[in-house]
Amino acid sequence: MTSPRRYQAGAPVLRLRKLPFPCGGHTPFTDPLPAPLVPQVILLVHWLLTTWGCMGFSGSYAWANFTILALGVWAVAQRDSVDAISMFLVGLLATILLDIIHISVFYPVVATSDSGRFSAGMAILSLLLKPFSCFLVYHMYRERGGHLLSHDFLGHSQEHSAYQTIESPEPPADPYAVPEGRGQATRGY
Repeated sequence: MTSPRRYQAGAPVLRLRKLPFPCGGHTPFTDPLPAPLVPQVILLVHWLLTTWGCMGFSGSYAWANFTILALGVWAVAQRDSVDAISMFLVGLLATILLDIIHISVFYPVVATSDSGRFSAGMAILSLLLKPFSCFLVYHMYRERGGHLLSHDFLGHSQEHSAYQTIESPEPPADPYAVPEGRGQATRGY
């Protein structure tokens, strides 16, 4: 058995050089998707899997998933809307639970044929990808300025105002106080 080669100082070393790629010198496998493409990819994948899942599952499965995909289209169309992306995120989370219930109840009826098993497999694959999609949508929600504490459950933002409320702990300014530096005497009435 031979021992591993030890390199001595001055010995030639094989160095890999970075090959130029048409996308500006970055390797296509290590760069993430550009941010504008992420929601479109999520929508395309879930639309395709939902369409195949609807071959066997219909009714409430189709209504729930296509409604959430419509919210995703809204989130793509309004890139600055925190409400749109938060509704899409809440909808994806809700369909995880709905898909689990729907697949577990109707799987024995659907999986009697090859096309039914294919449909069930695509619905299960869509269900398995939804937590990852929720993770990506949550990051888009944060990029748009969304915070968990500043939005209620339905996604309506609570506006923060520059006005003070009536219950403000600071006492109001004295209207009869003389501003400093004027040097005027107060007059009595």
